[in-house]
Amino acid sequence: MKRDQLRSRLGFILLSAGCAIGIGNVWKFPYIAGQGGGGTFVLFYIIFLIILGLPILSMEFAVGRASQKSPVRAYQALEKPGQKWHIHGYITLIGCYLLMMFYTTVAGWMLHYFYLTAAGRFEGLDAAAVEGVFADVLANPSVMTFWMVVVVVIGILVCIRGLQSGLERITKIMMLALLAIMVILAINSFFLPGAKEGLSFYLLPDFARMQEVGVISTLVSAMNQAFFTLSLGIGAMAIFGSYIGKEHSLLGESARVVVLDTFVAITAGLIIFPACFTYHVDQTSGPNLIFITLPNIFANMFMGRFWGSLFFLFMAFAALSTVFAVFENIICCGMELTGCSRRKSGFVNLVLIILLSMPCILGYNLWSWDGFAVFGGTIMDLEDFLVSNLFLPLGSLVYLLFCVSRYGWGWDKFQKEANTGTGLKMPNWARPYLTYILPVIVLFIFFFGLYDKFLA
Repeated sequence: MKRDQLRSRLGFILLSAGCAIGIGNVWKFPYIAGQGGGGTFVLFYIIFLIILGLPILSMEFAVGRASQKSPVRAYQALEKPGQKWHIHGYITLIGCYLLMMFYTTVAGWMLHYFYLTAAGRFEGLDAAAVEGVFADVLANPSVMTFWMVVVVVIGILVCIRGLQSGLERITKIMMLALLAIMVILAINSFFLPGAKEGLSFYLLPDFARMQEVGVISTLVSAMNQAFFTLSLGIGAMAIFGSYIGKEHSLLGESARVVVLDTFVAITAGLIIFPACFTYHVDQTSGPNLIFITLPNIFANMFMGRFWGSLFFLFMAFAALSTVFAVFENIICCGMELTGCSRRKSGFVNLVLIILLSMPCILGYNLWSWDGFAVFGGTIMDLEDFLVSNLFLPLGSLVYLLFCVSRYGWGWDKFQKEANTGTGLKMPNWARPYLTYILPVIVLFIFFFGLYDKFLA
């Protein structure tokens, strides 16, 4: 049976970027950058994207394109007889489910806030009342469940329409709209009274502020963000590698995805920081920045309802682009494991993902428990910890070792696949770095993440 192919190169780049561009760019990135010294953090984030994210992204794409299989079967097509690399294929699928167990809920929050803002529900509210809205959402499992189900249904319906007519077509439209909305919002932010201070805080490196936070802590945050933002290590990118032809080299295609991903992350900060400085709000206020601080700003801004609606529409598109990409991976893995049709795999996963998403929702109310405090306080924090601190770094390490080790696929085969086609080539001089240094960096990220969570 011939493998499905994407219709265009633009479709591949936008789909891959859509998977990478998500809540990590626009929810996590601005507040981590704010805490980590603004421009200093941005600088190191870009460096780590190039030296960590770019080569591992190329490897995921190469495993997908060479095997022409979903991540759950890819290793079996490439490994030598008797090897056990394929066990990681099943682990990537678990990682994708785990990511969707909380991502669908946060995507639902974005849709809910788009509705609230567009309907004018924040107009006339003071700061305490706006904060109360988010508290009410978290305390109400029925509201969160409704929007989570909307997200899952939209995602599954898009994917079961097929690769080209469903996923590629819808993602293209949505991603181009997302980029247009971002540019409009950023231009608007440049004209706010606090734009100069906000942009200076965000873009000018401040090593003194970095030292206050802790140099090592800032560096590791930047490393983790480079991993999280590209969705590396759980096969979410490998699936798109399996859908493309051999016309273009994979380092070049990876670079385009990284540039697009970075553009969105940087632009999110360009939107948020001028508003923070204009309205004198704490730009390091964590996840609350999106759901408490920004609705407050929009409620007091000229044409705030319009700008707020646009912002949460963009947030919803960013979240949904990742949901669509990971759903495609899950559905395709289901098809290859069971031999069932795309439609059947889609509908089984519709029910499964809704059920798996419920603990995250109930963790804020009916199932809240002090035992989750070590992870951050909720079931979502536990799920996020497992994905960000275990599945992504360790999964990235497995892809890395598989591609460089003679006990895996091997450097020569990886390099040949990555360099097939026109574009940027994976050079031979990179081999010692990728074989001996990069695995140590990834292990450091992994162990420091555990130390930071449990011992710091």
